Amino acid sequence: MTERARRVQPFHVMRLLGRARELEAQGRSIVHLEIGEPDFPTPEPIVEAGRAALAAGQTHYTGAAGLPSLRQAIAGYYGQRYRLDLAPGRVLVTPGASGALQLVFSTLLEAGDRVVLGDPSYPCYRQVLSLMGCECVAVPLTPETGYRLTSEQVRAAWVPGIKAVVVASPANPTGAVMGLDELVALHDLCRSKGAALIVDEIYQGLTYDVPDETALALGDRDLYVINSFSKYFGMTGWRLGWVAGPEDAIEVMERLAQNLFIAANTPAQHAALAAFGADTMAILEARRQRFRERRDRLFPALAALGFQLSQPPSGAFYLYAGLPAGLGMDAMALATRLLEEAGVAVTPGQDFGDYGATEHVRFAYTRDVQELDEAVRRIADDLARLR
Repeated sequence: MTERARRVQPFHVMRLLGRARELEAQGRSIVHLEIGEPDFPTPEPIVEAGRAALAAGQTHYTGAAGLPSLRQAIAGYYGQRYRLDLAPGRVLVTPGASGALQLVFSTLLEAGDRVVLGDPSYPCYRQVLSLMGCECVAVPLTPETGYRLTSEQVRAAWVPGIKAVVVASPANPTGAVMGLDELVALHDLCRSKGAALIVDEIYQGLTYDVPDETALALGDRDLYVINSFSKYFGMTGWRLGWVAGPEDAIEVMERLAQNLFIAANTPAQHAALAAFGADTMAILEARRQRFRERRDRLFPALAALGFQLSQPPSGAFYLYAGLPAGLGMDAMALATRLLEEAGVAVTPGQDFGDYGATEHVRFAYTRDVQELDEAVRRIADDLARLR
């Protein structure tokens, strides 16, 4: 077993989810606010397109870059929604956004290269980079900057060997959304240093108080945008994503995909062709409004319990909250206690980095408001027993 493999850290939330399932099997009621997965089912037009593909025998390999019709549909989506002229040749369909991350990192980075990340951020960035033998340069993200990675912070943290900067917008676990002006500043800095900017837009579309924008508006030089059908489109289990980048890099990624994945799931690709239809988009917009209602319900309720929250996040479906004062325990201990004693599953900050991690927990508002209210009631009762 390699040392690199040994260094990969576990996703703590999966351990907590496993324990939650054990408790449910014993008859316990658990409110799940830990997993970043929408509770809504995949929209019916997408499901029906998947059924039709299976009935028609569409179960054979596609090309490694994906169905030409789906690449065209994704490019057309950017044209219709964001008024961008994106060539289908700049799009490659992947096995989830995770597959896209692997392709982008493998295309741009060598062992020993350094990559700038915000802290906190999605844990798999760090783990995949570590597995590749790359070094992460972590920049603390704070409420003072709205948990957004600024060009000033990156410039101050710059060291030799940095080949890429990774940001997410909207972000996990904070829900922070970066404006195009902030992305332009980061992109300019990266290009001046000979590095690439990688933008994870897997929660794109799930924005509430700010414009819905895409980093692809910045052009195609030294810029790689990752997206997915999982979050906004409600297709988590279908395992389908995409990456958009310069055509020469996409050609390299296609060769890598041929060897690593063969191709993305064929029935899922046919199903995703229905994701951009007007009937599907109407369903998704209604769901976005429900996520906003959930955020607006949970945010003040947690703040009233003493959780430290600066302002409602502008995207995704998470609240990243500082622990109430005087608990006498860290985030991991609190998450374990809330699960075991209160029947509420949340994610400890230790999953997302090091900076302030022991003092934060993440709540996913991926349940209806009645369940959110029940979770708050249970947490309040448990905190009262602690105090």
